[in-house]
Amino acid sequence: MSETEARVREAQRLLGEGAPDAAAGLMEEVLAGAPDHFEARYALAVARRHQHRWPLALDTLSTLLDARPDFGRAHQEVGYNYIALKNFSRAGAAFERAITADPGLINSWKCLAKLYHDAGNTARLAEVTDQIAFLETLPVELLAVVSLLSEDRLADAERLCKRFLQSNKTHAEGMRLLAEIATRNRAYDEAEFLLESCVEFHPTHRHARLQYVNILMRMQKFARAHAEAEKLLAEVREGPSEAGTGAGAGAGAERSLLRPADEDNVTALHAAACAGVGRNADAIAGYERLMERHPDNHFHPVSLAHVHKAEGDLDRAVALYQRAYGIKPDHGDAYWSLANTKSYEFGDEELARMEALAGDASTGENDRIQLCFALGDAWEGRGDYERSFERYRRGNALKQPSTYHSAEHLSVRIEGQIETCTAELFARREGLGCDAPDPIFVVGLPRSGSTLLEQILSSHSAVDGTMELHNILNLAKRLRGRDAPGESPRYPRILAELEDDYFHRFGEQFLQDTRAYRGDAPFFVDKMPNNFFHVGLIRLILPNAKVIDARRHPMACCFSGYKQLFGEGQEFSYGLTEIGNYYRQYVRLMDHWDQVLPGFVLRVQHEEVVDDLEGQVRRILEFCGLPFEQACVDYHRTERSIRTPSSEQVRQPIYRSGLEQWRHYEPWLGPLKEALGEDVRRRYGVD
Repeated sequence: MSETEARVREAQRLLGEGAPDAAAGLMEEVLAGAPDHFEARYALAVARRHQHRWPLALDTLSTLLDARPDFGRAHQEVGYNYIALKNFSRAGAAFERAITADPGLINSWKCLAKLYHDAGNTARLAEVTDQIAFLETLPVELLAVVSLLSEDRLADAERLCKRFLQSNKTHAEGMRLLAEIATRNRAYDEAEFLLESCVEFHPTHRHARLQYVNILMRMQKFARAHAEAEKLLAEVREGPSEAGTGAGAGAGAERSLLRPADEDNVTALHAAACAGVGRNADAIAGYERLMERHPDNHFHPVSLAHVHKAEGDLDRAVALYQRAYGIKPDHGDAYWSLANTKSYEFGDEELARMEALAGDASTGENDRIQLCFALGDAWEGRGDYERSFERYRRGNALKQPSTYHSAEHLSVRIEGQIETCTAELFARREGLGCDAPDPIFVVGLPRSGSTLLEQILSSHSAVDGTMELHNILNLAKRLRGRDAPGESPRYPRILAELEDDYFHRFGEQFLQDTRAYRGDAPFFVDKMPNNFFHVGLIRLILPNAKVIDARRHPMACCFSGYKQLFGEGQEFSYGLTEIGNYYRQYVRLMDHWDQVLPGFVLRVQHEEVVDDLEGQVRRILEFCGLPFEQACVDYHRTERSIRTPSSEQVRQPIYRSGLEQWRHYEPWLGPLKEALGEDVRRRYGVD
């Protein structure tokens, strides 16, 4: 323990003994030498409240919250000071912020109960009182876990939660909180297992079931998510479930730490699940019902607009995006979604408002990121490329710190595939997989023309279009498990160690799990671009599948990715160096697949499709063993739901205007060219 930490603890002891003057003096000394010490400033604020120096305490807390606006205990302190100043409306707002940041702050809940009782707000009082009753039954260890989560101390939260569950193995809140920790750590398989088990032990715990549907949605397991959401919606419309009736129920076992789920929460989740499985009419009906009930909610119009955009009703989608920013003028998602139609033109008034919001310190960080990407698109549309690049650069710079991309980890993944997936491995494992020819995988990088290839193929009478399916990625994650520190990743190494019968079972399971996304055609397209990592796995479990590499000029592809704000994943795309290196590693791995699996992958260059559409269509269909159909050339006339950023572009005839768009930005793309490496630059004639 450092000397400063020891002095903070001494101040806390003095406060406990009723000596705020001594505690305040000690903390002022600490802050004189370490003005940014967070805990010392918080202890000073508490001491000043106990000294009845309430305005000074609020000033101290204001500085604290500027640095950490989600610090629940600081908001609680603000509430205490406003209570002392008899400013009850501000006190109530502070306590509400406190419980939003940290739902385990029971004293904030109790203060809110008194405030709502005195104000005669019986509806909110009932909710608060109900939550207090629940929190008082919750084990103290789990209250501590909640507080640790609110401070993003995931390792400490996980350690404490696991220790609690050693003695309380099926406690609903313990399992649910551990699943939340796993989700934040991106251990989605672990979170799914915990929630599936929790729901089995506690079938009436509605919040656990909602969380289970959410993790299924995050993992793109839309069919299972939809089935669970259907049951939830039917039940919630019948009336509230009985608490405490599930297997293993105990004190607090059947209650949720967060506020009880109501029909609106379930309806929103059900609508999202419907969109996930392509039941767009049901999704639209759900979101419209929510908008009728909550006309001031700015999220529902955007969700509904996304479905209309996927259906090709762009006018309706645009009107809904505009409605969303009319409700909340700084709602960045509405502006970015308008830009992401790839055809909307912002007016002068919109553009001025967006610039002001993007430069306003009070605009939330996510909103500012979305606004910057939207502004980049808007200025690009007006031909002001220098200003456009600056907005793209700023948006990427704001986004990048929250991403998890590692060039070193990428290199390890590529090396692992090359070292394990040798010609000898494929010869030794020949004939073990499922021999069904149904899947056509379109792989590559985002913004490489993969949606166009999917649209061409899906226009064939024998091929169903689906979406970017996560099944192969999820299988790879299952095989990888949690890598042990210091050891090479278990996947793909495990492909050389598995028993023979696993490969056929994995192939069969893939076909079974993807059935929900298909129609009646004998073939279907899976256009998850990241599957280029797993061509070896695909060959082993589905040897008769077809794999098409959608390839685009590196400068055009990478800069198009840099301009795109992805909903999730693709975290390599938020830096020019990062995306250039990713392209280089992708080319390296695809070269390896060509060497060890000759003829298994068809490379389709986007520029060649633009130059000779019919010739490339014939080549693609021949590779897939399909007869030529003119509808594939007339792909833009095919009506189907498309959920990628290129949805509107592939509803138009082929065009050349996007091929050289990157050249407008060439003065600023030096880091990208450098990262591509000499070999890629030479192949594609990049100066």
